Amino acid sequence: MKRCYYDVLGCKKGAPLSEIKAAYRRLAKELHPDCNPGDTACEGKFKEINEAYDVLKDEQKRAAYDRFGHAAFEHGMGNGHAGGNPFDFAGSFADVFDDLFGEMMGGGRGRRQNRGGDLRYNLKVSLEEAFHGSRAEIKVPTAVACEVCGGSGAEPGTRAEACPTCGGHGKVRATQGFFTIERTCPHCQGRGRVVKSPCKPCNGTGHVQKERTLAVDIPAGVEEGTRIRLSGEGQAGMGGGPAGDLYVFISVGRHPIFQREGHDLYCHVPVSIVTAALGGGIEVPTLDGGRSKIAVPEGTQSGRQFRLRGKGMPVLRGNGLAGDLFVEIAVETPVKLSKAQKEMLRQFDACCESGCQPQAEGFFTKVKEFWDTATTKH
Repeated sequence: MKRCYYDVLGCKKGAPLSEIKAAYRRLAKELHPDCNPGDTACEGKFKEINEAYDVLKDEQKRAAYDRFGHAAFEHGMGNGHAGGNPFDFAGSFADVFDDLFGEMMGGGRGRRQNRGGDLRYNLKVSLEEAFHGSRAEIKVPTAVACEVCGGSGAEPGTRAEACPTCGGHGKVRATQGFFTIERTCPHCQGRGRVVKSPCKPCNGTGHVQKERTLAVDIPAGVEEGTRIRLSGEGQAGMGGGPAGDLYVFISVGRHPIFQREGHDLYCHVPVSIVTAALGGGIEVPTLDGGRSKIAVPEGTQSGRQFRLRGKGMPVLRGNGLAGDLFVEIAVETPVKLSKAQKEMLRQFDACCESGCQPQAEGFFTKVKEFWDTATTKH
């Protein structure tokens, strides 16, 4: 037994046409066979909503259905061809084809995608340039609008005409059963217009290849992978359409002194064993070209870090905020010692008392306990 057409679309009897169309559009997106390949249940429901919509969208058919129900269309009643299928599924679906596939494909019927393509440019900057911000000039080979024809592709004094195949829509349709298939017009390649007298310098394309020099402003604090968009600096559009955009992708080079992690900077500073043992002051560089003094306390070990607040990378769009600089101490073991120096170190080692080297003493105490435990178990 056939379901009520209003129930099929989820509408109340007497609902306005706008509500019926909206309900059909929603269900068509959900149940279309292209979105549910191989699902026979969805295919059956898709046929059902097309049948319901074909009746309820038509004022005369709807009036007959409201009065007689499904009997209005039995035995040829209410349609102009007895014994035939009174429901034009292709016609029903075409009513909302633009809304449905306009969202799925990025545009509806009659909307020509004449916008030029986007371009990508990879730009490498130094860590100093990323810190201070800078301006770079780049050379970009791209298609630009032909100056002779103004990008139309037509010889001066003439103009492009609507494509006779697609009527200027840029797309053509083919109906198979209750499916309506839309594809790019093969005659105009989707432009919607044809040029009978092509411009000679651009051969009717509307654009020519040219290398352009562009200025790119690199903001302070820019990070690896940051994308800078230059609107309208991409490929020229077809037939005078708008140009695409140019996307500049930033990569930041390595620095011989500083390593970057987010907004913070790290710097490894070697100090002598004497400075580490007795303490002292050291001077470290900062990325802005300045210097900072750090007081190294006596007994400093390798790996100890000192934090210099606000000496890191600027925070992009951070209104003056900046990360920190972390200075990590690396105690350097002396090499190429003379005999006298080696003898002095031996004497020093001989007179060292317990507690002079707490890390080593603590480690070997744990090692001894580990060995004793292992010997006891075995």
